[in-house]
Amino acid sequence: MKFSRQLAVSTLAVIVLAACSSDPKTRREAKDDFNYLEAPGLKEWTLPEGATPQFYPNYEIPTGDFSGGIGRAVDIRPPQQVLELIPGARVERQGSEVTLWLLQEEEMDKVWATVKTMLSEIGVESVNETDDMIETGWVTWTSEDEDVEIGSRYEITRYEANNRYGFKMKLIDWREGGTVKPVTRVNEERYNTLMTNLVTARYDRDLREEAALRAQELVKSIPISMGTDRSGLPVIIARTPYNVLWQELPELLPKMGFTIEERNQSQGTAKAKYASPDDEFWNQVGLKPIDLEPGDYTFLFGDLGNRTSINVTDKDGKPVSENLLRSLEPLIATVIKKEQ
Repeated sequence: MKFSRQLAVSTLAVIVLAACSSDPKTRREAKDDFNYLEAPGLKEWTLPEGATPQFYPNYEIPTGDFSGGIGRAVDIRPPQQVLELIPGARVERQGSEVTLWLLQEEEMDKVWATVKTMLSEIGVESVNETDDMIETGWVTWTSEDEDVEIGSRYEITRYEANNRYGFKMKLIDWREGGTVKPVTRVNEERYNTLMTNLVTARYDRDLREEAALRAQELVKSIPISMGTDRSGLPVIIARTPYNVLWQELPELLPKMGFTIEERNQSQGTAKAKYASPDDEFWNQVGLKPIDLEPGDYTFLFGDLGNRTSINVTDKDGKPVSENLLRSLEPLIATVIKKEQ
């Protein structure tokens, strides 16, 4: 996404399935023939005299005045889905409008602040704004499956109902290639969803950044000590949650002389090659060099709730000695303190 009025739909965190053709029109049109358009009109069924009609409702064609595209005017692109990136939010569609329902007012306040931040970042001005409503200026989109540049304006509102807090996206103006036109139902649904996803993606990014900052604060005070695992075997214990310590490994292990070659968070393993640091490093940390041969090792991390166990195996998969673990313990603790 470009931080201007022009948004490239393909750069959103939205999966859009498109045909391989380079022609935007054929990305939206079915490739089969349209012979069904030449089919004769329906006629009323004529029963033989004295016959008793028996009808099944399974294939009954509804009556009414229906309008919509036919033939090449039918848009075959899959519908957009709202990205479920706001924890606890429930999506509700009313016609083509999209509403996200939240349970807490504090969360709604954060989402509303995200809306304003996102609009500012992409350079979209507010034509009219109150505490609970924003009418935007033109948002311009470019996409490989559109023939022309698309423009849309939105009314974004927040409100409370039944102890829930709603955030609604409503497309109010539409233009194609700079010309204002009526919007089709398909495009209205599609671009309401795309704009909503801009908000949810920006909100998710903020949550991740906040989590990273909290993790950095937690890392500043990680007590390291020796302990035992559930089997009674010696391990190093870091008194911090597993996910917090895991985020620090790319910085922590290289400072101890380990070059990370492979990591697997779900398995809790980090394969690394060890080369002892020089004398200057050991003088800085105030420790004696550990008695560890250069070579390949695997760090094993165990999730113990609010703690994390650390063990090390050699290239053959055998645990290193308890004495070696005890020499690693002060090294890990010292390196973490120096990162502060």
